[in-house]
Amino acid sequence: MKAYLAILYARMATLFQYRGAAFAGIATQVFWAIIKTMILTPFYAQASVLQPISLTQAITFIWLGQALLALLPWNIDKELEAQVKNGNVSYELVRPINLYSLWYARAFAIRTVPTIMRCIPVFMIAILFFFGLSAPVSWLASLTFGISLILGAFLSAAITTLIIISLFWTISGEGIQRLMPHVALLLSGLIVPLPLFPEWLQPFLNLQPLRGVIDIPSRLYTGVIPIQEAFYYLGFQLLWILILVGIGKWLMNRGLRQIVIQGG
Repeated sequence: MKAYLAILYARMATLFQYRGAAFAGIATQVFWAIIKTMILTPFYAQASVLQPISLTQAITFIWLGQALLALLPWNIDKELEAQVKNGNVSYELVRPINLYSLWYARAFAIRTVPTIMRCIPVFMIAILFFFGLSAPVSWLASLTFGISLILGAFLSAAITTLIIISLFWTISGEGIQRLMPHVALLLSGLIVPLPLFPEWLQPFLNLQPLRGVIDIPSRLYTGVIPIQEAFYYLGFQLLWILILVGIGKWLMNRGLRQIVIQGG
């Protein structure tokens, strides 16, 4: 475990150096949050039927989504991608460490560090300039939001690791890497809050794992999920983590049995 924690710490320390990228991300995410708020407000004003969440909750969903954008599994570690493409992954295979755990630790770092660097400034801007971000409905909601956010990071890292493992079969990985951002943005509720989707889509949206990254934490934060039901949704996130980690380890073992090293 010490080896993987050391890898995680080293990767996180490296990612904290990208302050310029974090600043650009903050500016972009604040801009899009304001634009989406401007679009959503007249939508609610002209709505002829009662919406499943209030306008205040919907705006808070938008700000939470933008603040936590980097948590989504929309990209992968470029160093690991290069290792598979040029054959340097062979060096990792002769080391006395588990390759899945190594990649998972690096995926967790790439999901959490950019999020930490961007979310706090976005929260502060939204609060200081009264852009509509409401406070958590209670201290218990804050607590469950924090726990859910941690589980969301582990869930996102598991999905990211699966994308990396797919390189054993696709090599270039361009297809899934171009598709995944759009899927993640849509199914996480970042483009449109999931409660606002049509009723006939809700059964699917409520079962798919990407809702556990941003949608469930946002619902706990805003009180859309009552605190009495929090354990069910935290269990939902934990179950998907276990499922995706299990699938990832199985695919990793299968991929390593038939791996062909590229380059040399």
